[in-house]
Amino acid sequence: MTKKALKELTFVWRGADRKGARVKGEATAASIALVKADLRRQGIKPIKVSRKSTLFAGGGGKKITPKDIAIFSRQLATMISSGVPLVQSFEIIGGGNENPRMAKLILAVKNDVEAGNPLAESLAKHPLEFDALFCNLVHAGEHAGILETLLHKIATYKERTESMKAKIKKALFYPTAICGVALLVTSILLVYVVPQFDDLFKNFGGALPGFTQMIVDLSEFMQNYWWLVFGSIVGVITAFSQAKRRSPRFARTLDRVMLQIPIVGSIVNKSAIARFARTLATMFAAGVPLVEAMNSVSGACGNIVYHDAVIRIRDEVATGKQLQVAMRDTALFPPLVVQMVAIGEEAGNLDGMLSKVADFYEEEVDNDVDAMSSLLEPLIMVILGVLVGGLVIAMYMPIFKMGTVM
Repeated sequence: MTKKALKELTFVWRGADRKGARVKGEATAASIALVKADLRRQGIKPIKVSRKSTLFAGGGGKKITPKDIAIFSRQLATMISSGVPLVQSFEIIGGGNENPRMAKLILAVKNDVEAGNPLAESLAKHPLEFDALFCNLVHAGEHAGILETLLHKIATYKERTESMKAKIKKALFYPTAICGVALLVTSILLVYVVPQFDDLFKNFGGALPGFTQMIVDLSEFMQNYWWLVFGSIVGVITAFSQAKRRSPRFARTLDRVMLQIPIVGSIVNKSAIARFARTLATMFAAGVPLVEAMNSVSGACGNIVYHDAVIRIRDEVATGKQLQVAMRDTALFPPLVVQMVAIGEEAGNLDGMLSKVADFYEEEVDNDVDAMSSLLEPLIMVILGVLVGGLVIAMYMPIFKMGTVM
């Protein structure tokens, strides 16, 4: 079986959501373990996951992304506002979709709606693509008769959150890629270039400078044990990702440490606050009760520390405490955010104030990401200069020394 085939395995699963209701669906992943991990992230307890028979498995296609869901929401809202019936809207959108997996998903939802099921209930059967936030907003839109408005809100929400994620990933990808290239170039120099100089140095006779001898020893180690070095790197990365995925305690510790790292911690904090504010504003504007909305908000923060804090806020609000007081008690939210929420509660405009908070912190994240990129670029150049320049100096030190002796 090829790697491509492994990436396109289809699984059917059954599970229970946070309320204990039984749900089922399909998912594509490389293994059953990954499907179970994705289900747990969605708040679903997997009961049974099995490989779908290839006789019924659909074709290939790209993985369904949040961007695909945002585009689908925008298209469906446009269709409904234009007076196109819901089932016909699904047929038009699904028929024009270039991704076979997305087209298959839209067709499955259409069939459920055509059978008489509410749209929110039909979407809830596919929790990996349509999370609790999406389904709750659609449910509220169906009952209030403003489905197209809320679909537009969902699309805007997903576009903004994905845009923020993309900017952070882009800022982190550049230094990671450069460091990877630097490691590769350094390894090539140690394995192929330094040995050539080593043969030359042996012809000179005499002791090598300490720095040069250290590089030569490192080169010999890389020649003999390069597989151990790269295997260790791959093993550490794999163990780290698996520990984060499978161990809640490790993931919680890692998220807590991330909040304390200079510059990066500020970006993580501000992005979590922005997601909290944007998600809560969107759900509150849709008429979703505050306590019920908190379940979706906790999963949208992107950090376990904030997830736990939102759960505590939910429990305190459920007992009658004001939202601003519950937020202040967590000691995670800055005074500005708490004060804006207090004004929103007093003025009866909580969703409007939360939207302003989200706008402010999204802009702060953009500025911090740009500042981090500007700081990392010269730092990376210095690191590359030290690595490559250090190797060059080490190789030429014996030659300089021989020149001074002669």
